[in-house]
Amino acid sequence: MRLWSVHPKYLDSHGLVALWREGLLAQAVLRGQAHGYRHHPQLERFRSHPAPVSAINAYLTGVLAEAKARGYSFDESKVSRLRRCEAIFVNSGQLEYEWAHLLAKLAVRNPSMHIKWRARKWPECHPLFQVRPGGIEPWERGHVRS
Repeated sequence: MRLWSVHPKYLDSHGLVALWREGLLAQAVLRGQAHGYRHHPQLERFRSHPAPVSAINAYLTGVLAEAKARGYSFDESKVSRLRRCEAIFVNSGQLEYEWAHLLAKLAVRNPSMHIKWRARKWPECHPLFQVRPGGIEPWERGHVRS
């Protein structure tokens, strides 16, 4: 499961569809309707939010907006109407780590998108997140910390 901190506009179609599915799975877990990924570290930042289900709905709303902008027809009924949701902080080091990770994926999976984005030094984050200084988040797996 990868719930990207980077803005969904940087994802290729495969990545955007996968993000939608994984976001819906995260929503089900946070609602107590699924048990499969209950302890997944990507869910920690949503669980620590004062309103976890609202936070994942805000996240999915951002993904849905990008899908609509591309002309995709994701099922809007799967996301509750969003009122207002407090932002989630994401460390700048996490955003940088994810950006490098995404560019590596795009280089293999979608070279034209890789070419489009590779010169960009700093990506925008998903609208739910607010960047703050810091390293890679403690919940990030697969990264060797020094």
